[in-house]
Amino acid sequence: MNGTSPETEVYISLGGNIGDPAITIEDALSTLSSQKGVRVMSRSPYYITPPWGKTDQAEFINACALIKTTLPARELLAVCLAVEKSMGRVRGDHWGPRIIDIDLLTYGDHVIDEDNLKIPHPYINERAFVLVPLRDLAPDFSLNGQSIDSMLENLDVTGISLLDKHK
Repeated sequence: MNGTSPETEVYISLGGNIGDPAITIEDALSTLSSQKGVRVMSRSPYYITPPWGKTDQAEFINACALIKTTLPARELLAVCLAVEKSMGRVRGDHWGPRIIDIDLLTYGDHVIDEDNLKIPHPYINERAFVLVPLRDLAPDFSLNGQSIDSMLENLDVTGISLLDKHK
């Protein structure tokens, strides 16, 4: 045994609608991968998505990524929040415009229900802007026995379009 913690596979979602979100997402992934105990394995294509929750704002660019980490979930969340802050994220309106948003969707097969940390993310099955890129990254993903496709059957995917033409 080499004394290191085993790696956990984690799916994250990233998005923004201020500045150039595609570049911001790439920068966020690069910054995450430079953190001790975090490896970015792959990311989905980028999608242009309509705003969710608060609809009177610009369209978003969204993507999902698979990371492997040796960090406990709460520490990984702290790293993600620090990356957001370092990139200029200011928490204002709930569901309002943002330069970057990084959400932990899953943490292995763990279920966590703590203050400010809910895993799996409680809104995965309500958010087409998460499920559509997640399906590209992990087509066999399921949550509580429900496939991505079955979750998407109940959601409006109008206005979601692929930004990456090369991926």
